[in-house]
Formats: sequence, C-alpha cells, structure tokens
Amino acid sequence: MNKFLKTIAAIAVSGMAFASVAQAQSSEVVNTAKSLDELLELVRAGKVAESKDNRRREQEFINNKAAQQKLLGDAVSTRKSEERRSSKLEADYQANEVKLGNLEEALQKRMGSLKELFGVLQQVSGDARGIFQNSIISAEFPNREAFLSELIEKTASSSKLPTIEEIERLWFEIQREMTESGKVTRFDATIIKPNGDKDQREVVRVGTFNLIADGKYLEFQGGGDEPKLLELVRQPQGRFLETASNLQSANAGFTAFGLDPSRGAILSLMVQAPDLAERIDQGGFVGYFILAVGVVGMLFILERFIYLYLVNRKVKAQVRSDVVSQNNPLGRVLSVYDANKGVDTETLELKLDEAILKETPALERFLTLIKIISAVAPLLGLLGTVTGMINTFQAMTLFGTGDPKLMAGGISQALVTTVLGLVVALPTLFFHAIVAGWSKGVIHTLEEQSAGIIAVHAEQQGK
Repeated sequence: MNKFLKTIAAIAVSGMAFASVAQAQSSEVVNTAKSLDELLELVRAGKVAESKDNRRREQEFINNKAAQQKLLGDAVSTRKSEERRSSKLEADYQANEVKLGNLEEALQKRMGSLKELFGVLQQVSGDARGIFQNSIISAEFPNREAFLSELIEKTASSSKLPTIEEIERLWFEIQREMTESGKVTRFDATIIKPNGDKDQREVVRVGTFNLIADGKYLEFQGGGDEPKLLELVRQPQGRFLETASNLQSANAGFTAFGLDPSRGAILSLMVQAPDLAERIDQGGFVGYFILAVGVVGMLFILERFIYLYLVNRKVKAQVRSDVVSQNNPLGRVLSVYDANKGVDTETLELKLDEAILKETPALERFLTLIKIISAVAPLLGLLGTVTGMINTFQAMTLFGTGDPKLMAGGISQALVTTVLGLVVALPTLFFHAIVAGWSKGVIHTLEEQSAGIIAVHAEQQGK
C-alpha cells in the first residue's frame, strides 16, 4: 500500500513539473513571435509537440499499470497478514488474562494467613518510615527510609515477596530507634551555616530530642533524599547556649543541659520570640520618641544627681566649718551676713532672703522638666496605643479577621508603646522625687541658717 501511494505521488509531481515546463514554453513562444502568422505557426507546432508528449506519458502510465497493480496487491496482502496477527495476539492476551487470574487465585490460596502478615508488615513499615523521616537519629543513621520504601513496595505487590532478611532488618531498625533514643552520642556530619556555607563538624545527639555542634543548637530537616543539619539562625538565650557548650565539652559524668522535650517545637517558639531591640522596633516612631524623651529625662536626672550630691557635701562641710567659703550656697549666704552685720534686722532679713532666692534657681533647675517628662511619657504611650489600634482596625477593614498576623503589627505597637511609656515614667518619677528632696533639703538648710543668723543679729541689737 505504501509503495502504491509513493507511485501515485511521483506521477502527480511529474504532471506538475510538465505543466510548469509547458507554461514556460508558451511564455517563451509569445516572447519570440514577431507577427501573428509566426505566432499561429508556433502555437500549432506547440500543440503537435504537446500531443506527442501526452501520448508518450499515456503509454508510460499503461506500461506501469502492472507494477502498480502488483504494489496494490502486496499492500492488501500485508494488511490481511497484520489483521491475522492482531487477532492471534488478542486471543493470546485473553488467554493470558485467564491464566493470570487463575495464578493469582492460586497464589491467594497458598498465601493463606501470610496475606494478613504482609498487611501488618506494610502498616508497620509505613509507620516506621514516618517516624524515621522526622527523627534526629536519622542524622546519624541515614538512608533508613529508602529500605522501608522498598519493603512497603514489596509487601503491596502481588508479584514480589519480602525476604526473611528484610523482615529481620525491619525489626532491627525499630529496635535500634528505641535503643538510640536513650543515648547521648557523637558523630561527624555536614552542617549548613545560616549564610549557606557547609562545614564538617562533630555533632552531639541527645536521644531523640536535640542536636548541638560548637555549643549551638541545630535543626534537623528530614523527609527528602538527603537529611540536612541546619544551624539555627537565632539561638536561644545565653544560659541555654552555656549548657550546650558544657555538654559538648564533657567526656563523662553528668552535666546540666537545656533539653527540649517537644523535639524542637518549644525551641522554635523560643527562637521566634523577639528580643529587646525587636520589641522596641515594634513600637514604631512613637516608641522611639518615648525612648528619646526618656533618655533626655535621664540625662537631666544624672546632672541633678551629680550637682546636688556635690552641693550637699559642700553645704554639710560649711555647716561644720567656721570659715566662710564661696564654693557653696550656704557660704555665699553667710558672706552676705558678714557684709551686712551693721544693718538693722529687717534689712538683714531682706538681704538674706535675696541671697537664698538667688541660690534657689540653680538648686531647682530641670526639676520641673523632669516632672513634666514623667507625666508626658504615659500620655505618649497612650498615643501609640491609639495609633496601633487604628492600624489594627484598618487591617481588619481591608483584609477581614481571617489572618491574625495582619493585625499583629498594630496590636504590637499598641502594647509596646504603652509599656515604653510606663518604663520611662516610673523611674523618672522616682528619681524626680529623690533629686527634688535633695534640692528642698539644701534650701531648707539655707533657710534654717538664715533664720538662725537673723535671730542672733536681733538678739545682739537688743542687747
């Protein structure tokens, strides 16, 4: 059949080529004719030549007819042969289906109770594979899941049976998992750093709970073609890292260790908990402004502490001394008395009051500002709270309440700014009370000494 089609295609291509040649010749005749008589003669000659060519082609087609008939016969014969072969294959397939069904039925009868055994074996293998994929023991003993996958495939297949050695290995792997869960072992493994670098290090495994290396906690990622040991991007608090370093450096005996009984769940939550800088950052601009106000208040308090402490020491020394000194407020008030001993009592009293009033601003400097800061800080925290709640309600309006993470930013800002406001206000208010007390104590000493000087001066004038 294919040969016949090829012959017909060849004849068609030949006819197209001949038509193209005839068309080209006609165009050439028209181009070479110089008169109508010459054109008529050329057309007649062309018709004669074309008739001869057509008769030649017809004769060739008649001569090739027998060959074409032979090709057609061969194609028909081939088709019948293939049809007979197809019928035979279909009959063989049906016979094999019946034979296969009989063999499967015989296999089921011969297996008997082994079928239930293989079912249990398949279930146990599947459970064990799930445990091994997430167990950190696989970091020390890899490729256990591949064996279990092959065993499950054999137990599920109707044409393959697991061997005694494979069943015994399943028991061995389960027993090894239980045994290794109570051991603290060391082994070398490849660790992936947070920056992506790989390093071969000694790893300490604590049962089925934790992995550590270089005094840092590791994360085990199984379930793939190759289990991975990743160093945590953020480690827990320093006291836990200290216990990890102590465990890795210990060779015998007992040592304290920060164990995660949840096999990584608690550790991951602790690592995700924000540190102090991240909590402050959650407060946003209002939180940073509260901290800036608190820093300014603490600078003022520190200045007052130093100044009033030195003034208190100098005033107490002046009280105990008989020599008037100009380096303290009391000395400067006493020098006013020394300069005005001859005046009357009322004038001296006014002079001393004026000297005390001159010393008061320096003693009470920044106290009002510190008090304002202690009062404004909670209000700034309240401002941050209101701003955070506005952001939360905007997120709820846009995205609904389906995802709590969308509202977490606003709630964090609301709570953090409140805490920052209280953190700034409480110590500022406390220290303000201390420095204000020191300032009032110095002023009280000045007023007390002034009153005593006036009383002595009045007594001397009376005498």
